[in-house]
Amino acid sequence: MSDERPRRDWRDTLRDATDLALLGFALVLAALPLLTLAPAAAAASAAVHDRVALGGWPALRTTLSRFGRALPAGLAVSVAALAVATALGVDLAALAAGRVPGGPPALALTVVVTAALAGYAGLVVVEVGRAGGRGWRDAARAAARTAARQPGTWAATSGVCAVAGLLGVLVTPVAAPILAGYALAALHAVATRRPAARTEAS
Repeated sequence: MSDERPRRDWRDTLRDATDLALLGFALVLAALPLLTLAPAAAAASAAVHDRVALGGWPALRTTLSRFGRALPAGLAVSVAALAVATALGVDLAALAAGRVPGGPPALALTVVVTAALAGYAGLVVVEVGRAGGRGWRDAARAAARTAARQPGTWAATSGVCAVAGLLGVLVTPVAAPILAGYALAALHAVATRRPAARTEAS
């Protein structure tokens, strides 16, 4: 009797791509009121974690339950995240238009800071997913520890967020939800692979 896992073929890849696209649409629809952005991200992140760690997607009832449990604390997180994103967006627009002093150096610095904050937020979303979609404060602390101890992982999640943001500007609006699902999967992938690679090397 062999312990080898069955080989994956193109149908498995297509199935995963379709599942992530559907997850992206569900995430965007649940986040449309804006104040539900954080609970939607938490439930979607928990679903991706289940797929990565357990090998299968959670039941719809489980995901809906996670979304409901994430609502109370998630509303405050959504307000904070939207406030920071709005402030950074206004700063970037003002610097790009030349309405405030600083020029290209200030614009470049603001872009780097924005990418770093987005990467940290990505780490927080991954940690919330690992906790079943709950515990934003604990997730923020865990993400801060990861950023301090594993700057490469932080840089990787920042890169994922930067690429996703750029693609979000370039793709048609109908494709944006698909991008959301893929970006969430990429965040989990880079956050999971880095420690494993270091362990194997040691």
